[in-house]
Amino acid sequence: GMDITPERSKQVAFSNPYYANSALVIAKKDTYKTFTDLKGKRIGMENGTTHQKYLQDKHPEVKTVAYDSYQNAIIDLKNGRIDGVFGDTAVVNEWLKTNPQLGPATEKVTDPQYFGTGLGIAVRPANKALLEKLNNALAAIKADGTYQKISDQWFPQ
Repeated sequence: GMDITPERSKQVAFSNPYYANSALVIAKKDTYKTFTDLKGKRIGMENGTTHQKYLQDKHPEVKTVAYDSYQNAIIDLKNGRIDGVFGDTAVVNEWLKTNPQLGPATEKVTDPQYFGTGLGIAVRPANKALLEKLNNALAAIKADGTYQKISDQWFPQ
């Protein structure tokens, strides 16, 4: 899925949102609490993501370090080469489960300008039939309870 943003909506058609997205910085446990604490710190994220754009626009006091993958950013965080990693809350929560030395370093970010109105499935704008099938399937799994079971398992709050 992709963050449904006005900018991206100019290029692709999105399904109805299936997840309300947020983002979070993680760092060595109990090191930072807010974005103010991150002034001058090196924060890693995947290159070309909404996370990178958000930090560059809203927190220029933070030094952004772009990576080709989040896995490389996590390795550098664990080895002390960067001070934190900024990613989707659901994803970073999974990293926290397997890296007990890491913890949340900021509050969750939900700015719709950057993180949209949720995650959706992107399709070519002309493919209205596929978009309708995807939206119908999402509606069906929400109606029969399947969506909630998946959400509880993979996106715990």
